[in-house]
Amino acid sequence: MKDVVAAYVGLMKPRVIELLLLTTVPVMFFAARGIPPLGLVAATVVGGTLSAGSASALNCVYDRDIDEQMRRTRRRALPRHIVSPGAALAFGVILGVVATVVLAVWVNWLSALLALAAEAFYLFVYTMLLKRRTTQNIVWGGIAGCFPALIGWTAVTGELAWTPVVLFLVVFFWTPPHTWALALRYREDYAGVEVPMLPAVAPAATVGRQVVLYTWATVLTSLALWSVADTGLFYLITAMVLGAIFLVEAHRMWARTRRSDVLAEIQPMRLFHISNLYLALLFVAVAIDPLLSR
Repeated sequence: MKDVVAAYVGLMKPRVIELLLLTTVPVMFFAARGIPPLGLVAATVVGGTLSAGSASALNCVYDRDIDEQMRRTRRRALPRHIVSPGAALAFGVILGVVATVVLAVWVNWLSALLALAAEAFYLFVYTMLLKRRTTQNIVWGGIAGCFPALIGWTAVTGELAWTPVVLFLVVFFWTPPHTWALALRYREDYAGVEVPMLPAVAPAATVGRQVVLYTWATVLTSLALWSVADTGLFYLITAMVLGAIFLVEAHRMWARTRRSDVLAEIQPMRLFHISNLYLALLFVAVAIDPLLSR
């Protein structure tokens, strides 16, 4: 029973959910210009968790053939045959329905519809349409992971504005360098299952250059929030420091890819971990900034 429960939890991809919630809750603090109602935060977190879990479970059902062949994914529940495809499909659909109900009843319909749109985009556009067909898969498919910024804002305000759109774009530009760094580590896996993730089909130096370009776009967009949303100096200074660290590591990785194509010398996981830290601390700054200016 313990293994089965763990398998169903694994279908929801908890690490991905953690990242999505990290871009939801801080935006709620920013939208409220302080501490939002805790009941509202709880309902948004529960609904967001179930929604993201639904999308992940359905993704696992569709990708079970290639997951079985890749080192990074072969320990998931479906490749190990702990959960049947039919049961995983039902699990994903039920999670999606419950998520929509929770968000619609205890948050608002706009947030519920945005969460549903993110699920649909992740499954139909990224998983089914883009992932196995184009090197731009994660660039445009990553849009699904940008929706939590909008959901967090609308949960508090009930409407969209330019501030969450800028934060949406921060996550949009951040996703390719973050994902391509990880994909460099597993490029042979992607090549083996014929998924055209950029590092699997392009020279490492090309990937490094693209990582630098998207990292610059990420940092510049994060700084644009200061003027668009009238943030305080705390956010601005934090964004500048974090951006400098992110950019330095992106340029260093690009330099390493120009010298060598050997994975051990490129060290892509350094950038992967730094990108995680960058986004986490940047959104923590988004939450803290309005508390300091009260």
